[in-house]
Amino acid sequence: MSEQIRIDKCISLLNTSLMSETPSHKTTLRATLHRQLDPRSWAKPGLSPINLMIIASIVAAVILTIAETEPTLRALPGFSLLITISDQIFALVFTAELIARFWSIGENPEFRGISGRLKYLIRPSTLIDIAALSPYYLTMGSDGNFMLRLFRFLRILTLAKLGRYSEAMHVLSQALHRRRYELLISLAFACVLLLISATFLFLLEGELQPDAFGSIPRALWWSVATLTTVGYGDVYPLTALGKVFGGLTALTGIGVIAMPTGIIAAAFSDAFQERLNKQPPPQ
Repeated sequence: MSEQIRIDKCISLLNTSLMSETPSHKTTLRATLHRQLDPRSWAKPGLSPINLMIIASIVAAVILTIAETEPTLRALPGFSLLITISDQIFALVFTAELIARFWSIGENPEFRGISGRLKYLIRPSTLIDIAALSPYYLTMGSDGNFMLRLFRFLRILTLAKLGRYSEAMHVLSQALHRRRYELLISLAFACVLLLISATFLFLLEGELQPDAFGSIPRALWWSVATLTTVGYGDVYPLTALGKVFGGLTALTGIGVIAMPTGIIAAAFSDAFQERLNKQPPPQ
């Protein structure tokens, strides 16, 4: 009787193993791809081989896009063919990457199921991937229309894809999200100062320089150039009071620029320090 029980247990274990073999293989394949594509899931130092290949493709695509704007290079024999072939190769590589990411992201519990995949599709990083890929298909093989040629240079958006591979970019996005209220307050403060300076210059210089300060919207250009400390010099006050207020506006602009800069720098430092504290001490 005991021998029969042992045989039944062995058969049951064998059946369980056979039934779970295929799903386990599929799950392992998807998990492996997910680790290769998601930098935060890659346990080893640096980036995975697949991500390194994608980064190399991004750099090569941008270099060719920049080179395509040089008339001397366009006149070289075979350069047009090189661009056409490279467009097809990069379109294939980036399309395969996008599909692989969409399939393997199911390993992340946050993006499982239909609702999770839809959530993944509307993420900024996914939308950037789609925007960077679309020019390859919308303008492939077209050289004539100026707008189509201009749209082709939107392929330089592939540079934005590099942000997903940078730990610094991830930390920076977290830091900006944490300090979003302080940044919004500084932005609101800057907008108020812009409006006040434009209003005063409209009152002080409007009659003398109607083209530049004849209305508050016109004076806003001077306010933006002055408060951001750019100082193009194309528009400037002529009256004594206008120059005094212009100087005060320029001095105030130093603080307007320094405020969000300090907030971002502090948030960036805090985020990196927090990440260092979470890392295990070296053995």
